[in-house]
Amino acid sequence: MTATLTPAQTPPVLSTVSFAFVEDWLTALRAYCPPQQLAGFLEQTGLAAAEGQPRARVTHDQIVRLYQLVAVGTGDEMMGLWSRPMRSGALKHLCVSVRGASSLGAALYRFTTFWNLLLDDHRLTLEEEGEGLRLSILPRGAAVPQRFGQMLLLKLAHGIASWLAGRELPLREVGFVFARPGFAEDYPILFPAPIRFSRPCSSISFDGSIGALPVARSEAEMQDFLVRAPRDWIFTSYREHALPLRLRELLLLSDRMQFHLDDAARALNLTPRTLMRRLEGEGTSFQDIKDGLRRDIAIRDLTQGGKSLEGISQDIGFASVANFHRAFKRWTGMTPGAFRRDRR
Repeated sequence: MTATLTPAQTPPVLSTVSFAFVEDWLTALRAYCPPQQLAGFLEQTGLAAAEGQPRARVTHDQIVRLYQLVAVGTGDEMMGLWSRPMRSGALKHLCVSVRGASSLGAALYRFTTFWNLLLDDHRLTLEEEGEGLRLSILPRGAAVPQRFGQMLLLKLAHGIASWLAGRELPLREVGFVFARPGFAEDYPILFPAPIRFSRPCSSISFDGSIGALPVARSEAEMQDFLVRAPRDWIFTSYREHALPLRLRELLLLSDRMQFHLDDAARALNLTPRTLMRRLEGEGTSFQDIKDGLRRDIAIRDLTQGGKSLEGISQDIGFASVANFHRAFKRWTGMTPGAFRRDRR
């Protein structure tokens, strides 16, 4: 069945990430915050109910809220992820610096010099590489990389560059120095690019042509960006789609998920076999993507609390509430009813 909605008509369904994805962050916070303070952060974001549940999912809003609470509560805008705190106002000074650059390439250079003044255990470099522009995080001495911290700093580079350009910038590649984690499927939700692991260093690579783009952001736009932080830069907006995210949007535009592998292949001008092979190469499948979108729609609707379980199950293509109940428990480790009660 073909899509029946336009993007403007479609309600937002932001991807969730696994609890394992934020566990690195929580590990750092446990060593950085007093236990009572951290417990308060988790309670206010609804993450306390997810602890100890390996299949729990974390929403965009929860990540944004936790970041804001911790940054204000600890006075560290990088929340204990680096060897020294990034005092309140660091992000504002960074934005002032890059906003005054003559071009996007110059802004990225200012981004690296800013962090090189603050970081003790790592340094950033910006280099032309063939037709690309690569920003890398290099250790100073025997510094041990913190997975969430390195991911967040690369995402900040992409987010600020995209904000300065006025659109989400495509990426050539994102590489991480650490080995592929069990939650690797969460990374494409943040970076619209091929993701590589076990690289010599963590890095993000832009098309070299972006270096000449003009920088034009007003003071008012910067203030709005800072007030919303990290909402506008931590998750990709899907404008430049990796293949799994393009499929996710095609499914989202369909009627009650009645969009199948053959339909997707036809929409992408691929054969079904080629589409299956490419998805397998990215560590996923059409059914995994479809189930992930169903799960995230259900989480959104259960959190908002306005729809019945029957209405949610019908909207995401289940023949019965019982089938939806079993699937949701398989996805999250919780029943839909228990999930809704925990978020009241």
